[in-house]
Amino acid sequence: MNKIKKKATSNIEILGYQPNEVMVDYMRKAKAFVFAAEEDFGITPVEAQACGTPVIAFGKGGALETVKGLDSESPTGIFFGVQDVKSIINSINEFEKYGDKITAENCRENSELFSESRFRKEFEAYVMDKWTAFESEKEYQDEFLVW
Repeated sequence: MNKIKKKATSNIEILGYQPNEVMVDYMRKAKAFVFAAEEDFGITPVEAQACGTPVIAFGKGGALETVKGLDSESPTGIFFGVQDVKSIINSINEFEKYGDKITAENCRENSELFSESRFRKEFEAYVMDKWTAFESEKEYQDEFLVW
């Protein structure tokens, strides 16, 4: 932590671990959330959107599935193509210019696509559909097996 604090400039405050409630409060108050990592599925861009916060993300990996760019009908963020300072600065400037197209409502609605309740509901519906098909097939086969 000390190494990171030494590298921080005067406009950056390193807080260390914070409880979930504090993180949610910061995320809700943020103008945007910068996500510079490439992950298969990064949960933090979804969490930011759940707080109504737009995402400025590296345009590779899971962010391409969880964040809707400015070319979308209901954008939730902006992408940058290279993981360097210049690219991030350019994307922040782009956000400053076009960020009004991104609404907190769009962000929250998009985050619901990845919610636990949606997953449970769709998973249960899938299992029930397959179970019903299995039972129907079993009844059909039973008719022909009875002598």
